[in-house]
Amino acid sequence: MAKRNLTATEVGEIVRITRRAQNLRQDQLAGAAGVGVRFVVDLEAGKPTAQIGKTLQVLAALGCTIEITPP
Repeated sequence: MAKRNLTATEVGEIVRITRRAQNLRQDQLAGAAGVGVRFVVDLEAGKPTAQIGKTLQVLAALGCTIEITPP
């Protein structure tokens, strides 16, 4: 499978789909991840300036993993 770069919009879609699959509301995910509800809303909307640290907290709270492959 070819590697590709995800866009902020695609990351947001993954977060939203995963959250819904786990039957979580945005406020519940925010509480579990230690971030604000507004951050979850913006992240799911694909905000390109979302803070990486908070994004990683949300992904971890959902049980998602990421892989970074150096060039």
